[in-house]
Amino acid sequence: MSQKSLAISPGFAGQTVITTFEMTPATAHDLMERLHAAYDEVIRHQPGFISAALHMNDAMTRICNYSQWKRREDYQAMLRSPEMRERNRVINTLCRGFEPVMYEAMEVL
Repeated sequence: MSQKSLAISPGFAGQTVITTFEMTPATAHDLMERLHAAYDEVIRHQPGFISAALHMNDAMTRICNYSQWKRREDYQAMLRSPEMRERNRVINTLCRGFEPVMYEAMEVL
């Protein structure tokens, strides 16, 4: 994935997106591989991409993706690209669903 460092800061002027994926342990590694490939092959090359991290819980039932973008519009353009629309259709077959939510860091403890 990205070689850039991921920094959480309340002064971050860009867009933070946290996406959670719900899946079964049977599809967890396949889903993680698809997400990793999407970042390596497509997402990290998109305008406005800063950095991202993928996390999986111990039960292998959830993946959390934390990503940072220069602008909200950059993230939205990536989602609308034909390549990511096709990849997201495949990703959706490996999980019960996923939900990207845009956040602003309010406080770092």
